[in-house]
Order: sequence, then structure tokens, then C-alpha cells
Amino acid sequence: MNAPYIKIKPPGPKALALIEKDRRHTAPAYGRVYPLVVKAGRGTVIEDVDGNLFLDFMAGIAVTGTGHSHPKVVKAIEEQARKFLHICGSDFYYEPMVQLVEKLAQLAPGPSVKKVFLTNSGTEAVEAALKLARYATGRKHVIAFFGAFHGRTMGSLSLTASRSSHRAHFSPLIPDIHHVPYGTCHRCPYNLKHDSCGIECVNYLEKVLFRYEVAPEEVAAIFVEPIQGEGGYVVPPSEYLPMLQDLCRRHGILLVLDEIQSGFGRTGKMFACEHWGIEPDILCVAKGVASGLPLGAMIAREEVSTWTRGAHGSTFGGNPVACAAALATLALIEDGLMKNAAEVGSYLKEKLTNLQSPYSVISDVRGLGLMVGVEFGRPDAGGAPDPKRRDQVVQKCFEEGLLLLGCGESTIRFCPPLIVTRQDVETAVAIFEAAIKAASQ
Repeated sequence: MNAPYIKIKPPGPKALALIEKDRRHTAPAYGRVYPLVVKAGRGTVIEDVDGNLFLDFMAGIAVTGTGHSHPKVVKAIEEQARKFLHICGSDFYYEPMVQLVEKLAQLAPGPSVKKVFLTNSGTEAVEAALKLARYATGRKHVIAFFGAFHGRTMGSLSLTASRSSHRAHFSPLIPDIHHVPYGTCHRCPYNLKHDSCGIECVNYLEKVLFRYEVAPEEVAAIFVEPIQGEGGYVVPPSEYLPMLQDLCRRHGILLVLDEIQSGFGRTGKMFACEHWGIEPDILCVAKGVASGLPLGAMIAREEVSTWTRGAHGSTFGGNPVACAAALATLALIEDGLMKNAAEVGSYLKEKLTNLQSPYSVISDVRGLGLMVGVEFGRPDAGGAPDPKRRDQVVQKCFEEGLLLLGCGESTIRFCPPLIVTRQDVETAVAIFEAAIKAASQ
């Protein structure tokens, strides 16, 4: 399938009929971005029910890293499905689960021995980490960051602070969660410059939070994304994560890294924290691990994984079919896709950065590997966020056959499958540039 190819302006008649049926029977909580109704997917191409072909640069929110329906992943799924579909890994043993936890423990950053708990999703991995952090330390308080997204179940939602609408009407949330500003230089919350700030975004914790709100010896963990995902694809300054890790070690606080969106080769390394040489106490992963099948994991250092039998469990976590898909996925990532993410990701960022000069509405381009964000600002308002223009560009790209998603207040994320080519990048950037022009008229 060659994309993009727009046969009929989306949504076409078949799509509209399905959207109407969906409207009648589906809970209205889902935040559908645009009227895409998928029929099939192959590689980097999505076909809708009306025969339109789209170039996919969002990968189901950074999930289908191996592309849609990779033959080796499909084969692994089929072979396992013929054996058995379910037996419950919380109660029994089976080879795909044993193989996967061993592989994840080996891949996790740092020299420490690791213990792995398998889940169905990222939010479940975060819930498990929150429970383990309190269990292992005997402490109650937890620190997270403004702009963070850790999930939408009650525990993970208590950590999430990427937009107020996620939290509205669900109070009271889990108590003893404290939020502080994330390390972002583009719109520094302290109005400081990186070369002279001393990394105030970390120093603030000891200067203010630990002094006035919660003593460090009461803090169980700090939950942080190495690169904020839903918060805007924000890459912190290079000193940020090492300083956070040092602070945690000095106070006996667990460092929990949420790599649900940034993990599994997306940034050009297996995990984003490896760019800064960080070994977390607990690592939360999901999304890209199984090419689209529901699977997540909480990976903890052995010294931290102190909970006893029955302290946590999951009926479907570590489903054998999902484990088989994950093993095939990880083999593909190690066998060239991670390298491709680094190389093609650098090319993508270069091409997008080149648009900044002719288009002053682009206020920032940032990212690592194939996790790149383009932020829109208003030149007539000092570069203030411009979500309206961002949304117009996303919609125009959709109409022209390019699938993108927004994040943060006014950022567009580029997170294509890790199989993406330079030619795909050139096609996508050309459509993106045309959409910027159209939105400016």
C-alpha cells in the first residue's frame, strides 16, 4: 500500500455510518481526535473503510513500533494462539511469560538484578509501582510533576497533571501526592535561563517542597517521565535526571521512571533514561512492548521488590499471546529498528527544525529519536501557546493523508513506527509544511 492516497474526502460514507453507530452505543468518555475509521494497517500505512490510505506518524500513540501487522509479530501471535490463549500468570507458569520477564530484566538499564511484574497496560504498571513504592519504603508521600501523564485509574490519575480535565469530578484522589514543575527550558516555569539557573527545577524540591510541605524522609518515591509525553514531548535539560537521581539517593527516595511512551527503542536507545546514564529503582513500561497487544510491565531492582506473595496480582497481565507478541517485537527492535529510530529520527528532527526559520509560528522543535515534538506559538503574543493553530494543522494533515496527534498545550507529536524511512519523513514533512501554510491563510 502506497500512502497517502485520498480516494474520498474523509470521513466517507462508510466511515460516517460507523461513527454514527459508535455514537449511539459507545461511552462518550473517549476523546476521538478526528474521524478516522480503520479497516487495515500494513507497515506505516493505514487504510480506512472508504479506501483512503494514510501515512501513519502517530503509531497508535507510540505503540506499533514494528509497524502495523508485522509478519513476524503476527506469526508469533498465531503460533501461541494455537497452543492456548490464557491460564493466568498470577497462579500458574508458562514459557512465554518466563521468557519475557527474563528478557525485560536483561534489557532494563543498569547492572542491578531486576524483578518484573506484568500488567495489561501502562496505567496498571504505574499503579503497581505506586503500591510497591509505599510497600518497600514504608513511606506515604509521593512526588510527581505538572505536565505529567501516568494514566487515568485512580492511583495513576493522582499522579497525572497534564490537564485539569483529566482530574475533574474525580476528587478525592489518592492523598499525599505532591506536584512540582517539570524541567522544561522552552517555557521555564521559573523564568530563568538554562546557562545560569543552576537547574532550579530540581533545587526547588529541597529549597521549597521539603522545607515547607513534606519532609524528604516521608517521601516514598518520585515519579517522572524522562521525556514528558502527553505534557508536550518535553526533553529536560541534560543535568535534570542525574540531579533528581542524586537527590533521591541522598534521601532514600525511590526514583520511578515512567517510560511507557518513551521506551523500547523510540528515542534511539532501548529506554530514554539511557541517554543520561540513569538506572531507576522502578521502571514502568507498556505501549511499544508488544506491537499493539495489551501488555505493560513494572520492572524493579531486586532490593526494592520486597513485597510478599499475594501482595499484588493480575488475571490477564502477562497473557501468553501478548507475551509472544512482545518477544517477537523486542527481537525486531534489537535487530535494527532501534538503530533506525536514531538515524531516521535525527533526519526527521533536522527537517522539522529547518521549518522554524520560514515559519515563525513554530516556537520550538525538540525530541530524541522518533519522539519529536513541534510546538506552535503566537509571534504576535511573545510566542504564547497557539493550540488553535496546532489543531488546524493536525486536521489539515489528516485531510491530506498524514496521521498526527497533538500533545501538551500546543505541540504536535511525531512518533511514527520505528520502521519509518527517510522517504516517509520527506513525504510527511512536505504535507506538514503545506498544512502550516494552509492554517496561516
